[in-house]
Amino acid sequence: MKIRLLAVGSKMPGWVEEGVNTYRKRLPRDFNLEIEEIALGQRGKNADIAKARAQEAQRIRDKLRGDEYLVALEVKGKPWTTEQLAQEADAWRMAGRDIVLLVGGPDGLEPSLSATADKTWSISPLTLPHPLVRIMLAEQLYRAWTLLVGHPYHR
Repeated sequence: MKIRLLAVGSKMPGWVEEGVNTYRKRLPRDFNLEIEEIALGQRGKNADIAKARAQEAQRIRDKLRGDEYLVALEVKGKPWTTEQLAQEADAWRMAGRDIVLLVGGPDGLEPSLSATADKTWSISPLTLPHPLVRIMLAEQLYRAWTLLVGHPYHR
């Protein structure tokens, strides 16, 4: 199973890559995490936010392969404990489909894109900076994997 994170935004600081890679290199090949950056929609003074989100959504759609299980990260999504994430990941693995996690830009995901997702997930009710979200996702995926294989890391 491959897990792809399609995240709007680019040019992350070095500490983000370092943090994400800390957990990515610990994951086994059959629980691989790939990150693909999606360019921001055009923003600026008096920008049309709906148009920017639509541009981002189209760029995300262009990256989708059609047979993947989509999980949209949304503030109003369902919160999961680490144990629930491990159960979700186990179900993903058993279904034999690759997973795509969707993270929107500064204004979130376009609603029509979120509506097409198989699940919506809120990693926190807090407003988090996008660089930190990437690290948190990598760490939580690693923690979920350790639960599935009986490793004590999750304690």
